[in-house]
Amino acid sequence: MKSQNESTITVEALNEALVEKVWEYWTTPEHITKWNYASDDWHCPHAENNLKVGGTYRARMEAKDGSMGFDFEATYDEIINHKKIAYTMTDRRRATTFFERIDDMTKVTTSFDAENENPVDTQRDGWQAILDNFKKYAEKNA
Repeated sequence: MKSQNESTITVEALNEALVEKVWEYWTTPEHITKWNYASDDWHCPHAENNLKVGGTYRARMEAKDGSMGFDFEATYDEIINHKKIAYTMTDRRRATTFFERIDDMTKVTTSFDAENENPVDTQRDGWQAILDNFKKYAEKNA
C-alpha cells in the first residue's frame, strides 16, 4: 500500500527496432549490462534474470570509479511475452513495463512507484536516462 508521499512515475521511449529484438535486449543479462545505467560514468557490471513469475531480476549498478554503487533486485509478478513485465522491488514498490509494437518500432513505457528519499523529478530523470541508454543500444544493435 502506498503512503501519501508516493506517486507513480512514467517514462517512455520509441525504439526504432522490432519488439522481438527490444524484448531480447531488455531481458537478456549479456545485453542488460551494456545499457542499464543512467550516465556514462556509471555501468552495470553484472545482471541476472530469471524471467518467469516468481523469478528474480538482479543488477549491480555502480560508478566506474568505484566510489558508489547499489544492487537492484525485484521479483516478477506478471510476464506477457513481448508485451508486459511487472515486478515488485525489494522495498515493495512496483513497476510495470509495456512493449507496444508500432509498425517496425517498439514503444517501451515503464511506470513505477516513486520512493520517498529522492525528489520525483530526480527519479524520473534517472529512469528516463536508463531508458534512453536502452533505446540507443537497441537501435544500434537491431
